[in-house]
Amino acid sequence: MYLEVYEFAASAGAFEGYVYGKKEIDAAILNRWSDNLVSAYYHLPEEVRESFQHALDGTLGRALRSLLPLLGENHEIITKLKSIIKGELPQSANDFEKKKWFQK
Repeated sequence: MYLEVYEFAASAGAFEGYVYGKKEIDAAILNRWSDNLVSAYYHLPEEVRESFQHALDGTLGRALRSLLPLLGENHEIITKLKSIIKGELPQSANDFEKKKWFQK
């Protein structure tokens, strides 16, 4: 299970980094990537997802904020990402205000 969580988190973090600050994107690549993220998310047990959901909301929320100006609110990728974000979205793609677990 730890490996699955690590691989999911690494992929979500890489996704955020890939879309950050982009002026244009290849939606086909992001479509496959977002499909894989959603699939991996729902593959994990609910209690495991709940343990990292707040961090995921920040990571994918910032990615979503990067993508919204490029794709628009109703794009398929935006809809997919929103389906696994449960909390409030960060204010922007640059919103790194939330402390990480190891900074408490």
